[in-house]
Amino acid sequence: MKHDSFKTYLHWGLTAFGVVALSILFFFSLFKVGALVHFFQTLLGILMPFVYGLAMAYLLTPVFNWLHARFAPALQKHVKNPRRAARAAKFLSTTLSVLLALLLVAALLWMVLPQVISSIVGLVESNLLTNSIQNVTGWIEDTLQNNPQFEAAAQRVYAEAVAALAAWVKTDMLPQLTNLMSGLLGTLTFFKNVFIGIIIAIYVLNSKQLFAAQAKKLLYGCLSTRRANIVLDNARFTHRVFGGFINGKLLDSLIIGILCFVGMTALRMPYAMLISVVVGVTNIIPFFGPFIGAIPSGLLILLIDPLKALYFVLFILALQQFDGNILGPKILGDSTGLSSFWVMFAILLAGGLFGFVGMVVGVPLFAVLYSILSGLVCHSLRRRGMPEETQAYYELDHVDERTHDILYNEAPARPAAGSADRPE
Repeated sequence: MKHDSFKTYLHWGLTAFGVVALSILFFFSLFKVGALVHFFQTLLGILMPFVYGLAMAYLLTPVFNWLHARFAPALQKHVKNPRRAARAAKFLSTTLSVLLALLLVAALLWMVLPQVISSIVGLVESNLLTNSIQNVTGWIEDTLQNNPQFEAAAQRVYAEAVAALAAWVKTDMLPQLTNLMSGLLGTLTFFKNVFIGIIIAIYVLNSKQLFAAQAKKLLYGCLSTRRANIVLDNARFTHRVFGGFINGKLLDSLIIGILCFVGMTALRMPYAMLISVVVGVTNIIPFFGPFIGAIPSGLLILLIDPLKALYFVLFILALQQFDGNILGPKILGDSTGLSSFWVMFAILLAGGLFGFVGMVVGVPLFAVLYSILSGLVCHSLRRRGMPEETQAYYELDHVDERTHDILYNEAPARPAAGSADRPE
């Protein structure tokens, strides 16, 4: 009896200690938000090679698995030692996966980069912006010649603008020259992280089965069997959502970029390669991607030829309709299960927090969180004997506290036969 009482008191004591510790940690995080953000930013900067490496390994996993499925049986037939055959299969699969990825990136850069550079050089040499400014300036001068009062006011504004420009050059522009070196250092740091990331990706691909086994061992060692199974199922679901979405989106964006280049070349539009690269890259972003890429591209063409800008807008609208209604669903399917409202919410939230990367991964990440939360809600409803379908709650007035029966103001709107409960 005393032993049971001791266990009860110990349980309550540990619970109270945990609550107090979490409360202190919560209030500390509220008053030290800046320090915590700085800490996580510093930590992320240090671990950035691992982030690059894990991302590359994740994207190369399908290629690795395909190669390993073909190398492993062949080597097992010709190599007597099974362990040596397994190591050789992993080594060959990893090496070829990384080499294929590097060759693909190099081929794309070799094909695209020269034309992009030539488009940018042509854009600079054409003095397009200067000519546009001169045209506007000439129009203003012609207008002010017949209005002396406006001319005097314009001269005064011009003098103030020149003074402000001189102050800006002295106070802002010159210090920016110091930031140029930091920008160069940042570029060198990026390439260093990518190089180290490639090495880490090789290690991860070669040892991913070992890492997976260690993670499962830790999972079942720290949690109950039921909870460990739930975590493992959620991890597999996350992998399916992220893998299907990201790989499918990359393929979809590549096809859209190629179609954009073919269409712009056929329509004889300027800067076809540059604009196609912009449209293809921004198309990786769900929902907002087409607009992010099309708006600056349309403005660029507008400065050259307004009529071609109109043709470009119509062409992009047709291309995005094809992508949204035919190509995208064919490649991606319904990989996230989110409605347009939640897609916009996820993109804006993740983009505001993590920038471009957040806009790309925000949708599958939110889809996973949405699915987990939906599963928890449905589990709680099942325990209470209440319906899980969202349609059952459309006309709800209240729920009986004793029987958990749903009471309606009027007859409820029954879901159509065969309809699935989709995220609202």
